[in-house]
Amino acid sequence: MSKSQTRPLLGHIERTIGGATVVTLSGDVGFATRLCLGGRLDALSAVSRPDLVLDLRAVPFIDCAGLGLLCRLRNRVTARGGRLRLVSDSAAFRRILRRTGLTGVFQVLPEFTGTPAVERVREERPAVPAAQG
Repeated sequence: MSKSQTRPLLGHIERTIGGATVVTLSGDVGFATRLCLGGRLDALSAVSRPDLVLDLRAVPFIDCAGLGLLCRLRNRVTARGGRLRLVSDSAAFRRILRRTGLTGVFQVLPEFTGTPAVERVREERPAVPAAQG
């Protein structure tokens, strides 16, 4: 990969919205970033009943190490009676989940507002509009 094709470094911002810890990631999530990101996600998931939201909308690339990191986080959160939601509006990310058999493993939202009623409406919205007669 030439210097002009360098992948963006991973960055993250943490904040609390509606009682959930929201981690907004930007850049690639993969082998090169798993150690620094993994340590922070382990710390966030070490509490009882963690409520975590990972906003992946600014993540252009995720590899198998990144998916492994997400699976590890999900397992840790579930073991502690918590909840993990991923935010992504990327068709490519959904395709990766489908191809790896992880579609039903994660709750994926197109956006996160922190308002349960709004989240529920967005999750229940049909993927294909009903035919009008």
